[in-house]
Amino acid sequence: MALPGELWAELSAEKRIFCSVLLFSWAVYLWEAFLAHRQRRVYRTTTHVPRELGQIMDSETFEKSRLYQLDKSTFSFWSGLYSEVEGTMILLCGGIPFLWNLSGQISGRAGFGPEYEIVQSLVFLLLATLFSAVTGLPWSLYNTFVIEEKHGFNQQTLGFFFKDAIKKFIVTQCILLPVTSLLLYIIKIGGDYFFIYAWLFTLVVSLVLVTIYADYIAPLFDKFIPLPEGELKQQIETMAKNIDFPLTKVYVVEGSKRSSHSNAYFYGFFKNKRIVLFDTLLEDYSALNKEPAEGEDGENEETKSKTKNKKQGCKNEEVLAVLGHELGHWKLGHTVKNIIISQMNSFLCFFLFAVLIGRKELFAAFGFYDTQPTLIGLMIIFQFIFSPYNEVLSFCLTVLSRRFEFQADAFAKELGKAKDLYSALIKLNKDNLGFPVSDWIFSMWHYSHPPLLERLQALKDAKQE
Repeated sequence: MALPGELWAELSAEKRIFCSVLLFSWAVYLWEAFLAHRQRRVYRTTTHVPRELGQIMDSETFEKSRLYQLDKSTFSFWSGLYSEVEGTMILLCGGIPFLWNLSGQISGRAGFGPEYEIVQSLVFLLLATLFSAVTGLPWSLYNTFVIEEKHGFNQQTLGFFFKDAIKKFIVTQCILLPVTSLLLYIIKIGGDYFFIYAWLFTLVVSLVLVTIYADYIAPLFDKFIPLPEGELKQQIETMAKNIDFPLTKVYVVEGSKRSSHSNAYFYGFFKNKRIVLFDTLLEDYSALNKEPAEGEDGENEETKSKTKNKKQGCKNEEVLAVLGHELGHWKLGHTVKNIIISQMNSFLCFFLFAVLIGRKELFAAFGFYDTQPTLIGLMIIFQFIFSPYNEVLSFCLTVLSRRFEFQADAFAKELGKAKDLYSALIKLNKDNLGFPVSDWIFSMWHYSHPPLLERLQALKDAKQE
């Protein structure tokens, strides 16, 4: 009887590649399922507020957050299992070469023969993203209208949801297809050093998208209005000036039309920085804190008014503390460091792609015996062959992100915002129903932000000083 090692050695190179990809994919899934199981056990067993949380979290909020996170974890398990089975079936049944051949037939009927590989690639990409959107739609609907609705976060109607989904798909295609066609063209004509040109092209595209996103793309989905003149705006401008942050505009985005979750961010390059605040972050601006006007039925064509008898968001001093943390990322160079790491990784991946793209066994492993399309090569190498590297890199970036978050908190402390940031973190955790207890392995692997208790302890030390 042959041993497993002997059977493995007898397999052809392409079979070994294919089996390795499948085995690693399932190994990652089982690892993630193991971590999720540990965390779900925490949600199930931690039914009372721990003593160290007694001063910052009441039992009602604690129970709400526990049930919310338990529902999210259960949903994540089933959606993750479906995704893994779907991906496996696509590979085993030859879904990728099937879709490529179908794309060739469609482009052929339009008058583009096999020599028009870029056209066929764009048809393939359109069909693949359409398939992904359709198969993911039931999961998105359940997440939004069952889980988020059940726990009071969803603010969308069904009509708004579908309108938003269609708009996102169209905008994505308007960006994805031209960028992909240019990238494939550069790879085709770039010669031996095409990986350098491809990397430079993706660098330019990423910088352009970051620059135009909040001004031209995000407003297609949400309404952005300038923060009205007043005390908060003056305080924000003063703080920005004190740390030499080149602020030009401050916007409030109506995130409450979509969800009651809150956020804040800044964007822009060089001397043209803007700050964006979600209205759900601002106690004085959140639509969820406002009573419906007389004569309103609480619902319009696109969004539902779900005003709760509770205050949501932060006071001005707490908003400034949150912004102090966010601007700390800028002042400490975290944004630039992340861009540098991302581009170094991108260059490395394109270089390795250039080394591997000529290996016919990689294409044969996934059913491409006669042709080696560039787009398929990008998919095979970046998505499958690099998957072990991507997992390690993702973990390292998660560790680095937590370090950056502590540093940004420390920067806010130096601005004298420790007390306000402390209370803001508690409010935001309550508003978003974050569960403050986590399994240590799950937290280490997944959390890009430090656990709440660790952040509060660091800020508490500063408050006592």
